[in-house]
Amino acid sequence: MRTDSSPGTLPAREHLPATDAGTPVLDVVIPVYNEEKDLRPCVRRLHEHLTRTFPYAFRITVADNASTDGTPLVAARLAAEIPEVATFRLEQKGRGRALRTVWSASEAPILAYMDVDLSTDLNALLPLVAPLISGHSDLAIGSRLARSSRVVRGPKREFISRAYNLILRGSLQARFSDAQCGFKAIRRDVAQALLPLVEDTGWFFDTEMLVLAERAGLRIHEVPVDWVDDPDSTVRIVRTATDDLKGVWRVGKALTTGSLSLDRLARPFGDDPRDRELPDVPRGLARQLVGFCVVGGLSTLFYLALYSVFRQFSGSQVANALALLVSAVANTAANRRLTFGVRGRGGAVRHQAQGLVVFGIGLALTSGSLAALGAATDSPAHSTELAVLIAANLAATVLRFLLFRAWVFPDRTESDGPSPVVATPTVVAASPVVAASPVVAGHIPSVPGPVPAAPLPHRPVPHLSYDPYPTTQVRAGEAADGNWRDATLRLQPVRPHDTEPGDPR
Repeated sequence: MRTDSSPGTLPAREHLPATDAGTPVLDVVIPVYNEEKDLRPCVRRLHEHLTRTFPYAFRITVADNASTDGTPLVAARLAAEIPEVATFRLEQKGRGRALRTVWSASEAPILAYMDVDLSTDLNALLPLVAPLISGHSDLAIGSRLARSSRVVRGPKREFISRAYNLILRGSLQARFSDAQCGFKAIRRDVAQALLPLVEDTGWFFDTEMLVLAERAGLRIHEVPVDWVDDPDSTVRIVRTATDDLKGVWRVGKALTTGSLSLDRLARPFGDDPRDRELPDVPRGLARQLVGFCVVGGLSTLFYLALYSVFRQFSGSQVANALALLVSAVANTAANRRLTFGVRGRGGAVRHQAQGLVVFGIGLALTSGSLAALGAATDSPAHSTELAVLIAANLAATVLRFLLFRAWVFPDRTESDGPSPVVATPTVVAASPVVAASPVVAGHIPSVPGPVPAAPLPHRPVPHLSYDPYPTTQVRAGEAADGNWRDATLRLQPVRPHDTEPGDPR
């Protein structure tokens, strides 16, 4: 059940039409920082592969985030030599910042990125983007941890990668298998709505994007890859792992408190069986029962622990009332978010007030049980009191679930709330600055809002019909009017860091 009325939903996925057009279908971004040695062979190899195997128009964009060596010059020369290559420069570090900036400005319907070392075999590129072109999926990732993947790397990196993904599964309930593989793609309409919600500008960018997409119900396609570790990688593992754990804590806290409006990313799947109205079948009953039982079990343990503590300095009735009150507030909050899927803070006070009424019923049952026990024996043992309280709480649990489902968190249909309105994000394009290179300065065109996906053009042979994109040098956050502000999409307040002290590159 969704009660958050955040406006805006993504349109139903459709196969991009295969018609002739000059707009590139695929924009492959290569984020780089001081990669003057590996950049040229990487771009050459990728361009040759796409020219030979990809049947539609494409572009390769080198996203230089504040390199201090000869990387900008190498990128400019590649853009001058190869029509399908463009460059984009930012004056601040951060892989996530580079991807968000370039993806937000790109007009290609399919956006992808890969690391400059090309550790992932390029034969997986077409399977990566095909589900997005066909309309089957919203995002696609390469997975080194799939059963059919073939990976060559040391035991240290293998252990860290698997441990990190286990942490994601245990803490954020992530179901995707590999968050860190530098080989991902996303549909442009999804990126426009999803990227403003992603705060990280460094290496946790991928993980945060995937977790939010999965929680919003978007479909993530996984492709098994062949991957060979780069022994010369400049990634500092310890610092990256520390920053990732901080990101896990931040995202987990935001999801728990409901501060992220993920309902705006709802996707109408069309013929998804979950969207079909079935008569006489309560919606989500089985899932709610499981969630309620889990929350109830944890709440009971929490209640018994509190009762044992309060019993040390008060009578049984007072200890029971205090323990039940504290656990009832926690129980209502947990059931509100986890069992019945209520996000946001709207109605939280009313839900807690109704939960206190349910608490009163539970208090009457448990207090009555203790009173009956006291009447039966003058000095009951502590274990006997606990047994009676457990039985009374089990009896109250069934009634509590029914009241929660029918009264506190009733199921609502879409007609109960306001009609959804498509959110129109705006893009503030960064002003171009003339680059110190032989290429004439230009800019990647900005898009004022979500537009229909560009038709799927067949790639002309031997050259593409669209104009090449020369070198661009921008300062992250500088708008066209000269004022400094974040030049990215904004559907709700986003707090990107101005600096990236933890960026390992």
